Amino acid sequence: MVEQIPLTRTTRQLIDEARAREDAFAQVEGLMAKASGTAHDADNIVEVTVNARGKLLKLWLAPNAVNYGHDRLGSLIVEVAQVAMREATQDGYNKVALLLGEDMTYLIERMSGMPAPARTANDDPGMTVEEFQRQRAERLGASPAPAVSAAPAEDEEGYWDSFDPASLRSDR
Repeated sequence: MVEQIPLTRTTRQLIDEARAREDAFAQVEGLMAKASGTAHDADNIVEVTVNARGKLLKLWLAPNAVNYGHDRLGSLIVEVAQVAMREATQDGYNKVALLLGEDMTYLIERMSGMPAPARTANDDPGMTVEEFQRQRAERLGASPAPAVSAAPAEDEEGYWDSFDPASLRSDR
């Protein structure tokens, strides 16, 4: 049995919400056209920029790329282009999520059959704040800064009132 929930919004409000969603969906194409990704290899021999559809926007080769040989250079370009494409895909999902919200973006992701790269099991989560501070302290030759609590326990309500979710790295 389906539970019925009474509507608290007027018909006019529902129509306005539907139009706002329709306008947001109309902007998705433009956002995806602006999405791009850039990658380079570890030795900075190749740099590739592609858009979210995989169109090559920029290919840069270092002068010493001629020393790599055509087979090795060709496979390096393809490998770097694949990384750039994953970056462009992620950039597109990030832009769409800001417009449509996480739930709708996840639905689009599922329908497209192309999961967001940051959702893959082998995604590098990056380094923790503590690790960054430790490495920074080593580079500067200083002792690491003491860990700082994100929010005092007694003022947790006030902390969440000013919290900006846009400051977080996307989980996609």
